[in-house]
Amino acid sequence: MAESASKGQDFESVLSDSATEVAEFEDDRQGFVYKFQNLLHQNPAIVPLIVLVAAIVIFGALLGNKFFSPFALTLILQQVQIVGIVAAAQSLVILTAGIDLSVGAIMVLSSVVMGQFTFRYGLPPAVSVMCGLACGTFFGFVNGWLVAKVKLPPFIVTLGMWQIVLATNFLYSANETIRSQDIAEKAALLQIFGYKFKFYGAVFTVGAIFMVLLVLVLAYVLRQTSWGRHVYAVGDDPEAAELSGVQVSRILISVYMLSGLICAFAGWALIGRLGSVSPTAGQLANIESITAVVIGGISLFGGRGSILGTLFGALIVGVFTLGLRLLGTDPQWTFLLIGVLIIAAVAVDQWIRKVSV
Repeated sequence: MAESASKGQDFESVLSDSATEVAEFEDDRQGFVYKFQNLLHQNPAIVPLIVLVAAIVIFGALLGNKFFSPFALTLILQQVQIVGIVAAAQSLVILTAGIDLSVGAIMVLSSVVMGQFTFRYGLPPAVSVMCGLACGTFFGFVNGWLVAKVKLPPFIVTLGMWQIVLATNFLYSANETIRSQDIAEKAALLQIFGYKFKFYGAVFTVGAIFMVLLVLVLAYVLRQTSWGRHVYAVGDDPEAAELSGVQVSRILISVYMLSGLICAFAGWALIGRLGSVSPTAGQLANIESITAVVIGGISLFGGRGSILGTLFGALIVGVFTLGLRLLGTDPQWTFLLIGVLIIAAVAVDQWIRKVSV
């Protein structure tokens, strides 16, 4: 009997130790690091916002009023407006765990269609713009159909589409640039995104305002509508989403179509930014858009991130570019620091993802 009682006490002691260990584990998960990690998981735009504010403070301290002037700060918006619009399109695709390497080519071809339809065929500028927007939407639909229905990898589909659209662009335009003077005289509507207006010393363009409004609208749609929630669900786990009643194919096609349409708007904004229609413009839009998305905290694995973070990511690149230029440093430092930011952003994303494991 004594031996049985002793064994019972030992068993209770083991249970007590186990309970203590479990309690300690739960306490660890309630620590500051875990809470901060969980906060970033729920609000991924916080990290790029912190980096953006820090960059502005640092360059402001180094450059003073030269950097903090209303003109300089709004100049950043002007410089990133094209990248910001294209990055918004890229964000939608990456949220579904895909990627679109054709965004830059679709943007440029859409701008070429707008210009050529106006000057080659004599269509009213408004009709030409609609044709350009339809062009971008069409190529987005083809991308989405191949990914959703044919089940081809997004990387391969959009890589091939990038080559197809790029070749179509040069063949159709015959590498011809439509001059700014001709557009201003006959089709000023094409340059509307480049129009500037002043507000208390700050200089804004229609394109920069459009970029901000686009991001705000998309942020609302993604968070407050069933379509937006389905986009996140598809990116997080398409099989589980389908079992839950989400029409995955339809969501994917709609995402790529909307991406193509936004790229077409970027093409329209590109005309306003350059003043001309050039088939060779926007060559780095693909890489720049992915850079803004990654720095902005959207997970390349899909299903997590905020499009507001993408805007912050684009602004971070703009702040570094302008700040280093005003400091008179070698332009290569910009690429170096942005490269470091990209790797750091992916590392942070991996760390944040552990909170859901």
